[in-house]
Amino acid sequence: MIDVWYFLKKELMESWRHYRVMILGLVFLLFGIESPLIAKITPDLLKAVGGQLKFSLPNPTSVQAWQQFFKNMTQIGIYLLAVITSNTVSQEVSRGTLVNLISKGLPRYAIIIAKYVMAMLLWFGAILFSFLVTWVYTAYYFPDHYTPHVWLGVLPLLLFGFLFMAITIFGSTLTRSDFVGFFIAVGAAIFLTLLGFIKHLKRWNPISLVSDNMAITQGTEHFTRLIPAYAATLVLASIFIIWAVQVLNYKKL
Repeated sequence: MIDVWYFLKKELMESWRHYRVMILGLVFLLFGIESPLIAKITPDLLKAVGGQLKFSLPNPTSVQAWQQFFKNMTQIGIYLLAVITSNTVSQEVSRGTLVNLISKGLPRYAIIIAKYVMAMLLWFGAILFSFLVTWVYTAYYFPDHYTPHVWLGVLPLLLFGFLFMAITIFGSTLTRSDFVGFFIAVGAAIFLTLLGFIKHLKRWNPISLVSDNMAITQGTEHFTRLIPAYAATLVLASIFIIWAVQVLNYKKL
């Protein structure tokens, strides 16, 4: 674990120096502010666009704000992080920066674990930061009780990151190309989405962790119903990290 901590400190410094933390912070801050704001102003915008057409719109609630939040996280946020981390291993291999470290005794598994932990720190930090901003603004704009379980609703999203980042890290070890990890992660997400049409597999499908968030948030779905999906997510994430270690062990640096 000392070796992992040593390499993780290097990753932390590089994430700061390369502005990854700043970029994610700014983007996810924007998401946090935008989610309740869009819900608040959408009816007025539709009325303005409609001109003289008369139609009635329901008053916006916290439901629309959190719907926008989860939409931002699952359609943009997680893929942005995958782009940022997709070259985390491939770039080091192509530049030969790992040779000296490994020749001095750094085990290769420490590289994969440290990079995975770094990706998860970025994911958890970005999500929680954006979530807290959304929570504050939503409570200000919509002081209602339509979304009583927002904390439980965001937990499956956080857990899904374990698998998505593991697949991204695994893809990054396969070739020297910078975006292979990203495309493999996207392909895996599409595959899991297609599996979602098989009802018997839904409770075990990790994609449920990013598709049932609003049901949990509103209390129409119980958090524990997705326990099989949580277990499958953690098992698959572990498998992809083990594969990534094995690939790097046999890769010529």
